[in-house]
Amino acid sequence: MYLARVTGRVVASQKYKGLEGVALQWIQPLDEDGEAMGAQLVACAAVSTGPGDLVHFVDGREAALACPVKFVPVDAAIIGYVEQAVSKGEFIGRDRKS
Repeated sequence: MYLARVTGRVVASQKYKGLEGVALQWIQPLDEDGEAMGAQLVACAAVSTGPGDLVHFVDGREAALACPVKFVPVDAAIIGYVEQAVSKGEFIGRDRKS
């Protein structure tokens, strides 16, 4: 599992069979301090998330297993919403004050 921030939504006029109704999100992977790490990527959202949300995601074979139809061709899937994360005493997330 990896930490990421949702940066936007992706709209696809055509989807692969088995991905109908599955939301696609742009995500920015984060390091252990909450800083951007690597390039942004598209992930299928197994849970309801939106721009600005802190999430955890899986990639590879596990991403395909997180979708409603198993073994669809996806590289990443959001599997959970992170309510709060702390690194070195600092909050990581949308609301750094709570």
